[in-house]
Amino acid sequence: MSDTPALAIRDVRYAYGEHEAVRGVSFDVAIGEVFALLGPNGSGKTTLFRLISTLVPLQAGDIRVLGASVRDQATAVRGQLGVVFQAPSVDKKLTVLENMVHHGRLYGVPSSQLKQKARSMVERLGLGEKLGATVETLSGGQRRRVELAQAMLHDPRMLVLDEPATGLDPGARSDLWRYFTGLADEGVTIVLTTHLLEEAERADRIGIMHRGELAALDTPAALQASLGGDTLILRTTDGESLAAAIRDQFHLSPTIVDGTVRLEQPNGHELVPRLIESLGSQIDAVTLGRPTLEDVFIARTGHQFFQDSED
Repeated sequence: MSDTPALAIRDVRYAYGEHEAVRGVSFDVAIGEVFALLGPNGSGKTTLFRLISTLVPLQAGDIRVLGASVRDQATAVRGQLGVVFQAPSVDKKLTVLENMVHHGRLYGVPSSQLKQKARSMVERLGLGEKLGATVETLSGGQRRRVELAQAMLHDPRMLVLDEPATGLDPGARSDLWRYFTGLADEGVTIVLTTHLLEEAERADRIGIMHRGELAALDTPAALQASLGGDTLILRTTDGESLAAAIRDQFHLSPTIVDGTVRLEQPNGHELVPRLIESLGSQIDAVTLGRPTLEDVFIARTGHQFFQDSED
């Protein structure tokens, strides 16, 4: 396998007028890796998707797809990419096969191979019986599979997807991820954006975006383990007073997020009764659990995940 990463991003910056949407982001994605850019709306992940897929020109920094520069070799990059947008990109009035053939012609798939390749790809995604059906008669999950079939028709080496699971039911999401895993096993690199925490947990690695910057980068398990134990969430009417009392009496370092007091602590179950005994009058409720990706996001940014959106 080549030492060249499938995707190399170096100090990328992008601004819409006065608003800097991406602020000095750098990371690599290996060949055959399933990589998720996780973040709420306004975090900069969709801007990165647009830059990687050459939809908008690079302003600063460098992006290379399998060694080719998106700045100087955009045509070569596009030939290596399969792109799936968040908004539907299939013509709902055409049949599945008609959509596939039209897409294949745009990508220069030889006419002698086009219909057979289209049928093969659609069958691989479990839609063989829907070849002659108009797209408007398909379910949301089936339409998404048609878009994936289109994106893979020209045998790209990297698949880039913007919020691919949005609007899909749990069963369709599971089908989608089984397909991603199969592609990765064949050496196709998957790069996707998502605001769904449970979706990102399925990826090999995650880049957590926060207001245009990369707040964390690692495997889901490593990110969760980085918090060092259990997560305690203490609900109270006066977060500042409770946090101060915990610092004074227990010599710990709680954080306050939206009025709740949070602690990351090994063997958190042992701390709960001690907190209740000493500070029970200030505590309304206690939640104890293993760290989640949302806990990681809060620990790295100081913000709740779904309250971090920035227009």
